[in-house]
Formats: sequence, structure tokens, C-alpha cells
Amino acid sequence: MYENFDAIVIGCGFSGATAARCLAEKGKKVLILEKRDHIAGNMYDFIDENGILTHKYGPHIFHTNNKTVFEFLKRFTDFMPYEHRVIGRIDGQYVPIPFNFESADRLFGKEKSAKIKEALKKEYGDREKVTVNELLEGQGEIRKIGEFVFEKVFLHYTAKQWGMPPEKVDKSVLSRVPVVLGYDDRYFQDTYQYMPKDGYTKLFENMLRHENITVKTNVDALSLIHADAQSGKVTIGDEVYEKPIIWTAPADELFGCVFGRLPYRSLYLKIEHINKTWFQPAAVVNYPNEEDFTRITEFKYLTGQRIEGKTTIMKEYPMQYDPNAEKGNIPYYPIVGQENQALYDKYAELAGKIGNLYLCGRLAQYRYFNMDAAVAEALKLAERIS
Repeated sequence: MYENFDAIVIGCGFSGATAARCLAEKGKKVLILEKRDHIAGNMYDFIDENGILTHKYGPHIFHTNNKTVFEFLKRFTDFMPYEHRVIGRIDGQYVPIPFNFESADRLFGKEKSAKIKEALKKEYGDREKVTVNELLEGQGEIRKIGEFVFEKVFLHYTAKQWGMPPEKVDKSVLSRVPVVLGYDDRYFQDTYQYMPKDGYTKLFENMLRHENITVKTNVDALSLIHADAQSGKVTIGDEVYEKPIIWTAPADELFGCVFGRLPYRSLYLKIEHINKTWFQPAAVVNYPNEEDFTRITEFKYLTGQRIEGKTTIMKEYPMQYDPNAEKGNIPYYPIVGQENQALYDKYAELAGKIGNLYLCGRLAQYRYFNMDAAVAEALKLAERIS
């Protein structure tokens, strides 16, 4: 059966679906095996009881500077312009996140805020943004600003998000936290900022609608596939499969977690239906300090829907990943760090001994990919394979 296909893809998120589509367009017959009962991976969305398009696995906002990626995805959906804005609840006030001049105005008042802005402009000139790390390495007023942002915006949010003290979080995570030197309150500054007009699931349906693509959901690939690094072969059922296999699931699971399980952070996502038109002042409100959850998303901001008297929100509670737990059993975020990278490298080395096996995507490559990066990686891989 499996020999009838020119390639097999494990997982139907952006990495798997993109690679499958590209191979199919080059005349390859592709089989996608998906463990869940739906396509689209963590991008899966659905219409809820309020008629609101809801992202089941948390908010996904598309943004990119990669024209190739955007042009590729445009083939499968109409996009609507959307500039994402995030508000943080800090000291009882709603302020823009990332921290910017408007945040300073609201929290410190005119006089103190003017001094802060002057100090930042003097130190960094015409730069549009700096990192929290840079501020903390500064002197005097600059360092004080950095300490405030670190304490109020980053410290406790990070402790909740990653389940560890900030000083133990890999610096690459800290360096992603900017302070904007101006009043631009957009969360992203990418060239292309859009949302799929009919949702991500429809985008995936269109992408997978090809005569050379077969999708099977509710299939646990681990029950079928055996990867043997020693022989350099992959068997599916009782058959040795020698054509390309693209694996987008966790790499450790493919090899039975023989070196130990790769750690991830997971989420408990609580959806609430509210009998009011709007719940909060922005699509996402971060709660970096007092609350157990990290943020609340209100989906109507993302979808552009205008539904009176009803809205849907989602609260995010970070937790440690445990595949056997009732909650927190989905791996969301690789925990970046030297020790974990070294563990991953052992699995990547095993995979490298199997010539027709390709690891692709956030889980398989144990890297923090945004959606556009996942698509870009899959496009490159498909080109290489074909």
C-alpha cells in the first residue's frame, strides 16, 4: 500500500501541508498521516456556539517579511489586513506591549515620562527599538528603565510562561523582548500582516485539495513506523519504505525517547463565552504579574467579525508538558538551552543515519518557528527532495 506513494508526511500542520503541496505539484503522490482528528495542526480553527471563529490551540497571527511565503499562501486563501496589538495589565493600567513611549506616558505621567524618553533618544539616537538586555547593560536612567520593564513586563510573565526563574531562561528568549523607541503600538512591524479571511482550516483545506495528496487523520504514525538508525532503514508496517519520509512530530518519539524525553512547555487553554459585545480593549491582554494565566485573547478582534452581545475569550495557563497528563499534553514550545539542544542533537544524529528521513518543523527540529518560518523551511525541504 505505502509503496504506491512517492513520499509520506507525518503531521498536517504548516510544515507537513506545505511540503506535501509542493511535492504534489511536482507530480509526486503524497500520503499525509495525522494523529489528530483534524487537519491544520495547531492552526486549526472552528466556528463556536457564538458563531465566532475560534483558534482551538491559541491565537495565531500571520506576519512575515518573506514575500515568497506570502505569495505561496495567498494561493489558498483571501487575506485581510490585520495589525496585531497587545495590551499589558500593569500597575492597574492597560498599556501597550511591547513597552513604548505611550506605555511610559500612561505609567509615569508627563514630567517623568518626558525625562525617560529624552534619555532613551540621547542614548540610542534614531533606533526604532532596543532589547531589554541592552537597557539592563546601560547606566543611570537607562538601566532604571530596563529594570522597570524587566520587573513589570518580563520577569513574572517569563516565570509563568517557562516555569523557571528568568535568569535560567536562555538569553535568546530574553533578547526577543523589545522596547519600542516611539509610539508605534503594533506588536509586529513585518511587511505583510494579515489574517486568512475564512480562517486557517479553510486555508489548509484548499492547500491539501490536490489529486496527488491523500490525507488520513486519526492515525498514530508511531504505531506504524519504525526507524532503525543502525540499519539506516524505515519500516512502515512490515514494509521497508525507501522513498522520502518527512517527519514533523517530536524527534525523540520517533526513536522511542531512547536518550530521554525532550522537554517542552505546554498550555491549558480555557475558552469562555461572554454575553457582551466586547470583553477587553485589544485582541490580546497580557497579565504579567498577579494572575495565574499569562494572557487573554478575544477572537473577534482577530477575525473582524461583528457579532453583537456575544464574544469568545481564551485564557492561557502555561504548564509543563506531559504526554500522559489530562492537561498540558500538547508540546507547544521547545525549551531552548544548551543541555536540551545537546539532547536534541543526539536524536538528529540518529535521524541523519537514515537517508530518506527528513526532520521538518518546530517539533521535529526542536526550534521556535513562527508560522512563516515553518512554511519557508518546508518550501526549501520540498525543493531539495524533488
